[in-house]
Amino acid sequence: MNWQTLTQQNHRRYDPMAIARYYRYRPWLAWMRAIKIIWFFAVFILSLKWDQWRNQEEQNKFKRATQLRLLLTRLGPTFIKVGQALSTRPDLIRKDYLEELIKLQDQLPAFDSGLAYKIIETELERPISEIFSSLSSYPVAAASLGQVYRGRLMSGEEVAVKVQRPNLRPTLTLDLYLMRWAASWLAPWLPLNLGHDLAMIVDEFGTKLFEEIDYINEARNAEKFANNFHNDPQVKIPAIYWRYTNVHVLTLEWINGFKLTETNKIRAAGLDPELVIQVGVTSGLQQLLEHGFFHADPHPGNLFAMPDGRMAYIDFGMMDQLNETTKETLVDALVHVVNKEFDELAQDFVKLGFLSPDTDIRPVVPALETVLDNAIGKNVGDFNIKTITDEFSELMYEYPFRIPAQFALIIRSVVTQEGIALSLNPNFKLVEVAYPYVARRLLTGESPQLRRRLLNVLFKDGKFQWSRLENLIAIARSDTNFDVLPTAQLGLQYLLSDESKFLRRQLALALTEDDRLHTEEVQRLWNLVKDDLKPTRLFNVAIGVLTEFSREGVAAILPKALKE
Repeated sequence: MNWQTLTQQNHRRYDPMAIARYYRYRPWLAWMRAIKIIWFFAVFILSLKWDQWRNQEEQNKFKRATQLRLLLTRLGPTFIKVGQALSTRPDLIRKDYLEELIKLQDQLPAFDSGLAYKIIETELERPISEIFSSLSSYPVAAASLGQVYRGRLMSGEEVAVKVQRPNLRPTLTLDLYLMRWAASWLAPWLPLNLGHDLAMIVDEFGTKLFEEIDYINEARNAEKFANNFHNDPQVKIPAIYWRYTNVHVLTLEWINGFKLTETNKIRAAGLDPELVIQVGVTSGLQQLLEHGFFHADPHPGNLFAMPDGRMAYIDFGMMDQLNETTKETLVDALVHVVNKEFDELAQDFVKLGFLSPDTDIRPVVPALETVLDNAIGKNVGDFNIKTITDEFSELMYEYPFRIPAQFALIIRSVVTQEGIALSLNPNFKLVEVAYPYVARRLLTGESPQLRRRLLNVLFKDGKFQWSRLENLIAIARSDTNFDVLPTAQLGLQYLLSDESKFLRRQLALALTEDDRLHTEEVQRLWNLVKDDLKPTRLFNVAIGVLTEFSREGVAAILPKALKE
């Protein structure tokens, strides 16, 4: 099998078996690349040791940071991707290294513009002068897989033209082959299930990487992502110009904005970094918990704060899709974490694939309780992903946890978003934004699945949990986008529906359980929301609810409610 045959068989998808067969008969290529990688890192590690032996660590720290960036750049796109991921973790990487790794996001060496122009003309099958009234002579940004030119179409629209680096596929396939080989060799040496599915994680990364170098796929992703957020005024997705898009060239709307790491520029534009963080994290949660279609590579080079306050996403090469069951289980898991329901949380881990179905979860539950009690502390706001990953890295040595292949991307996405937020605000706590969002979603209950989850939260062992309802409302109200009144309207409509027979019965029991009227709890709830419930607004809501039902419908429901 030659390279041309391999690329024909695997032109737009990742096939690890075909790649393995190709390199099995060309081992010298793999060994040459492996020796180069080992040599580069050996030189870097020896340099660090040399500084240590000579007591020059502090003196040479910036030199070594630059050396690492150049090392990753010379090793190519696969290693640049690793550096990009590390560049979003100010809590993991020293500041001197961080400042250098950030340059990997869009300050990489560009390839020749003459070659880029030829690729554009070849892919679009027409001269550049027929497409663009102007096109920058040099790229405005150079990334791991391509570079971007700023131009204007003959029709007048300002555009970004993304051109893929030449000969990417041979480099990617060889690196992925070596990574997969290293994963299979390392897995048995890792404790318990720490190495479980390591090859599958590499395959997931390879699949996404091959999707990322197909710009037609990226354009489709952008349109799907835009459709998910079409009603959200805070999120901007650039339009795609399909007439000027192909596998190796992508033409899309030009976005004016500031990278999320450019805090000074964001403030100078009159934007509040805290609000920028909130928009970014909330849109990330929407991707995971509502749409299920999420951006798996949200580094600061791909996210921009626009002067009007919107968050713009500009790169849609690495995306993934969650099914409904996974989305619902993620909501469950977050609720169970905050409510410290560790039995239920262990079951969530089984459903999500972190524990196999035949795992005895009894010894896992107290371990989860210990880890999460330490991670959350006395205050939910103290919770962050860094704390959890540190604690779970210890837990995986003792219990049969594993990382499902798809969740490697989810974890990367969430960790990256938290890292971006930390760069804007070192005191940022993910749950301070995440849990109000989940609380609001549960309280509004737009779907039967969410309404069932609200019931699961509010009832435990058949008893109504008044304190949980108070906490949900209090936490949801900490989100400035939350309005109690529309939620109350939805709740009243739900109470009058046939779907809520169980809830009406349980609420009646809750008000009178333990042989007393729970007037104190009701009074506390009223004190929590009374400022938002003005008489005129309450009247309008009542009228609105009643108009949702016909006279016959209300007449049919109310007697049932009274009997129950």
